[in-house]
Amino acid sequence: MNRKVLLIEDEPNITEAIRFLLTREGWQVETHDDGSTAVGKVSDTRPDLVILDLMLPGKSGMEILREVREIEGMEGLPILMLTARGQSKDRDMAEKAGVSRFMTKPFSNTEVLTAVRDLHAQAQRS
Repeated sequence: MNRKVLLIEDEPNITEAIRFLLTREGWQVETHDDGSTAVGKVSDTRPDLVILDLMLPGKSGMEILREVREIEGMEGLPILMLTARGQSKDRDMAEKAGVSRFMTKPFSNTEVLTAVRDLHAQAQRS
């Protein structure tokens, strides 16, 4: 089974850490670092799961999330949103926009793996 994740993150250290972690778990990881072209990348890639940073150059993760949710067939795509700003208003906005899970930076490897496994399992059941 070839599981594909699209990681949309502009911080190279975080990108490499998550890529390493998920590749070791058997995921095929594609990365993207530009908010302005991220929706097209999601649409073209058709991943099993998206990990999306909230603050990106070009377009915010919140805008990307809303636009992805409007793409036919992607309403239920698991999206894990990462943010350095863990304010409750950001979390509330993300939940209203349809995020699957919200995670505040810094996070542990275990937290990322658990979230990815849970989201993928939920998607497989629905």
